[in-house]
Amino acid sequence: MMLVRGRLMPCVCLAVLGLLCWVWVSFASLADEQLPMEAWEAANHAVFQPQSALSEMEFASISSYRGPGNNDHRSNKELPILLWWSGGLFPHFPGDTERIDCARSSCLVTSNRKVQMYKRTASIIFYGTDFRAYEAPLPRLKHQTWALFHEESPMNNYFLSHGPGIRLFNYTATFRRESDYPLTLQWLPSLDYLLRPTSVSLEEKNRLRREGLAPVLYMQSHCDVPSNRDRYVQELMKHIEVDSYGKCLNNKAMPGHLEDTSTATGENPNFMNFVARYKFHLALENGLCPDYMTEKLWRPLHQGCVPIYRGSALVADWMPTQHSVIIIDDFPSPKALADFIKYLDENDEEYEKYLQFKNPKTIANTRLLEALETREWGVNDMSKPNYLNGFECYVCDQENMRLASEKAHKKARMVDPLPPKMANNSHMGCPLPQPGYGDVQDLPEDDGWLQIWPQDYWQSLDQAEGLESLIRHNESDPSLLWKHIQNIAVSRSRGHH
Repeated sequence: MMLVRGRLMPCVCLAVLGLLCWVWVSFASLADEQLPMEAWEAANHAVFQPQSALSEMEFASISSYRGPGNNDHRSNKELPILLWWSGGLFPHFPGDTERIDCARSSCLVTSNRKVQMYKRTASIIFYGTDFRAYEAPLPRLKHQTWALFHEESPMNNYFLSHGPGIRLFNYTATFRRESDYPLTLQWLPSLDYLLRPTSVSLEEKNRLRREGLAPVLYMQSHCDVPSNRDRYVQELMKHIEVDSYGKCLNNKAMPGHLEDTSTATGENPNFMNFVARYKFHLALENGLCPDYMTEKLWRPLHQGCVPIYRGSALVADWMPTQHSVIIIDDFPSPKALADFIKYLDENDEEYEKYLQFKNPKTIANTRLLEALETREWGVNDMSKPNYLNGFECYVCDQENMRLASEKAHKKARMVDPLPPKMANNSHMGCPLPQPGYGDVQDLPEDDGWLQIWPQDYWQSLDQAEGLESLIRHNESDPSLLWKHIQNIAVSRSRGHH
């Protein structure tokens, strides 16, 4: 035993020494571009990370992997740098600087804001929920691009739903299929997840119905949201029985052992078994935007329950069959919807048509199948990169192509450099929030929803225009945002904006 220990000690020491050298080299590779300390100072605010698919994913750092098309053998001192501005989302551990070898090229990535003004810092990556106009890194340097990662609800930052806001970014990874790196199916782990057998048989569901279980489940504790879903559900409950758990429209007590999982995005087995007993699940997103679909939709499909859905207006594009989801907006009124649910509840043959997709032979949606087959990132799939690492590699490869193009242009003026990419409203743009039921002009002035979300939407436009103005005037102080917003308002009132 002593002999083994004697042999291990030098190995351990060498390993520790090697790790220390790696850390030193990582920092030394950046040291050639040091700036005065005054240029390094930036507010280091904690990242607000709401409940999202991110919380359910594995983010262990992937060991260095060189893509099959990557012949980039430059030293770290020669690589472009990508700065993750939202350090709390930095997909690497340990340390704050790492070399990544992607499909076609390599970069250094860091969350250390000291590198913001470096000549080699080619792109800054932002997390959309954490992006605030009054905290933007200014001045915006001409040699740097901005990249946006935003998988979350539009309600988390309506700044990004306006043209002046989204146009500030060169690369995007959002839930919209039109983004550069689409995350549309982020909540759908795999096709097998959809095809798993029904958790509770129809016979058992019918037995529970006879014993008094409502046909419809509603479970929400996030009540005041832009989609105003509670207003619609409240109207629906006038026409059909709904068991409502959580803080919103509560009429049923959650079993004590499930209280902590009543609004969770995770899939606790006891919780899943409890909700799987219901024939229908009300699945209403907190924000309405094309391609924004969450576990509220995919979970009941996985369990073999029928979602009653309102969210993405394009949800049918992604459904396994034409009869797998009931779309609220297909019905002229809550009563009409309630009548249809009652019809299905009383007709097993018609109800089961909504579960036929569990047979893979019935799935003919090539868009869904191809998207699951070809996406390069995985959901809790350690054989593929997660979408954070995937997006930073997308940005890395794009930036290396851009830099190579600019270098070739300087060397031979006959070669035109690649034009800069620019996002547009199709990458994120979401509509003005509307009442969940009825017309906005019919709401009383003191209505809580009316006082929050439409105002938030238009105030976000003000901030987007203000930041655009700051950048156009090459300002370095983001606190001047409010002055620029005021100037724009004055110009607009005079008919000059």
